Amino acid sequence: MAGAGTRTPRERYRAQVRTEVKERAWEQIATAGASALSLNAIAKQMGMSGPALYRYYANRDELITELIRDAYRDLADTLRSSADEQDAGPADLAFALRDWALADPQRYFLLYGTPVPGYHAPDDTTAIAAEIMEILLDTGAGLAGDDGAGSAFARHLASHRGWTRDHPAPPAVLHWALKFWTRLHGALSLELAGQFTGMGFDPALLFRAELEDLLTL
Repeated sequence: MAGAGTRTPRERYRAQVRTEVKERAWEQIATAGASALSLNAIAKQMGMSGPALYRYYANRDELITELIRDAYRDLADTLRSSADEQDAGPADLAFALRDWALADPQRYFLLYGTPVPGYHAPDDTTAIAAEIMEILLDTGAGLAGDDGAGSAFARHLASHRGWTRDHPAPPAVLHWALKFWTRLHGALSLELAGQFTGMGFDPALLFRAELEDLLTL
């Protein structure tokens, strides 16, 4: 793709419109959720007709895919930046994940919340999700030991590595990474959904306690 400095005026205008459409889409999602996303409503907000907007995004699913790609890419870059810091470890990734999620809960829920009815993400979004798991596996290498057998589930993972883009980590490390990812997402999802409201404890301390427990497994 041509750089911004070499784009024609028409290409620059198209990019500007697509960016504004995504901004309006995030506003809709924040108000009513992704399932209520409407290109016609966005077109009205932008002073355009529905057919005119469809020249920039063919349908709702194409727009949702673009939002998911952007969100996954931003999260992957955030975690990669954290992992690249000197002496970085899984705890650094965990806190980077939490900060990213708290900064924009609706963006987090688009990736890890209830699936949008009728929407099926293309394969390339799965590839970015696998990249995120690769970052975790690289950062956590050695924490689960070098045992290639481990639990029954770890042995099962030895031949089911698609979610890691076939990362060469031993099965015990694969199992550890999944426990790390699912438990922290569980705590985060409940916090962001307001499920801890009124329970009287600090969700940040719960997240830290879960993390400490995972790092001593």
